Amino acid sequence: MLVLTRKVGEQVLIGEDIVVTILDVKGDSIKIGFDAPRGIKIQRAEMLAAVTEANQQAAAAANEAAEARLKALFPASPKPYAPDAPSA
Repeated sequence: MLVLTRKVGEQVLIGEDIVVTILDVKGDSIKIGFDAPRGIKIQRAEMLAAVTEANQQAAAAANEAAEARLKALFPASPKPYAPDAPSA
């Protein structure tokens, strides 16, 4: 991890086409601007984690619903046929 100290108005370049600019500093908050090509995704880590968790919960709920529908369609089947054991 690269750690830098920057002042308001100063920039950091990432590659040749991404510019990060420090816009404002107030107390313990920093306002940062990103200038990047449209094809580059810029996401907040906490938002990505929240979306991932919500998707996992939705998938689990859908799986439970599908299992319930299958159980309703195919109730417990009878025990498989087992011929009587020959008597001795």
